[in-house]
Amino acid sequence: MAISFDKAFAGHDKMLGFRSARAAILANNIANADTPNYKARDISFDGMLANEQAKLKLSATSQNHLSGGSSATESGLFYRNPNQPSLDGNTVDMQREQAEFAENSLQFDTSFMFLDRKISGMKKALTGN
Repeated sequence: MAISFDKAFAGHDKMLGFRSARAAILANNIANADTPNYKARDISFDGMLANEQAKLKLSATSQNHLSGGSSATESGLFYRNPNQPSLDGNTVDMQREQAEFAENSLQFDTSFMFLDRKISGMKKALTGN
């Protein structure tokens, strides 16, 4: 019997990928905090989910059925609106970026823990220990 790892990990592996991508974007914002005209960016899970759902197509048995697909091309990446715009055009708010980075790090650790426990459970089921 073959194990389908797409379903076995219950999406925790994909969540780790999302959290890693978001950490890179937030770190880039922090690194460019003093760059004139730099626009802070972020990525949203809802936007990425909508993008992936737009790729899905419903199967139709008749030409009269609706396609069910959408033309969304958003990747989930967006520019942040600054609370206090700076004179040099930079929209990075260091306190907000650091808080978002810390929250994302905590969520990454949580997803990693869930994935680790899922793999541990699979190992136990295979070895019988």
